[in-house]
Amino acid sequence: MPCCCPIKYTTRQNTLTPTLNIDLYFDLICPWCLIGKRHLSTALEQFHQRHPNVNTSVVWHAHQLLPDMPVKGMPYQAFYEHRLGSKAAVTARRAQVQAAAQAAGITLAFERIEFMPNTLAAHQLIDCAGKLGNTEQVANLIERLFTAYFMDGRDIGDLTVLFAIATETGFPAAQIQTALATPEIHQRFLEKLAATAASGISGVPCFVFNNRQAISGAHPPASLLAAMEEAPLAYATQTV
Repeated sequence: MPCCCPIKYTTRQNTLTPTLNIDLYFDLICPWCLIGKRHLSTALEQFHQRHPNVNTSVVWHAHQLLPDMPVKGMPYQAFYEHRLGSKAAVTARRAQVQAAAQAAGITLAFERIEFMPNTLAAHQLIDCAGKLGNTEQVANLIERLFTAYFMDGRDIGDLTVLFAIATETGFPAAQIQTALATPEIHQRFLEKLAATAASGISGVPCFVFNNRQAISGAHPPASLLAAMEEAPLAYATQTV
């Protein structure tokens, strides 16, 4: 007797998902990187409005501008006076940076900053956090490290301060402390830093879109959006 039950066939269809991957090279002592971060957020909002079907991801890469800075840092004002040559030069440079920051909705509190820190531990903190949280949590941690330094004047070269910020942003401080104190983990992070230094990136912030389109500097959102539009999209195959 023939079966009267209909046979159901399941089909599997491969679809291509367009993706824009952004590699962002930065240092936490660079106010231009904070400005660039805010401009990128604005540009991404505009990009998503234009291309709602395109997935985007941001990967942060540590790039130390002052790798030879003493572990305990240096007095901030004295460092910049020596670097730029005079108090007047420092005042002029800060006015320039402050104007660019305010255009991005940021007010920098240079007067609160006492130390120019070594950012190695802060960058390793971010690296460890990437293994414990998702991309949004890591982005929040980076934002908090920036604002802790440039708005609150906290010493982000101090481990006690770093562990406190990690806790404030929802990361398990005990696990972070253990990771930062583990020689093997520290060595792997140093190797990652060395690889970045050898990649040819010379200044930050530097944005690389899908490994094809690169733009350096704290460009306004319109410039970043244009670079995104020009970057060839990557495609990931998904089965549905």
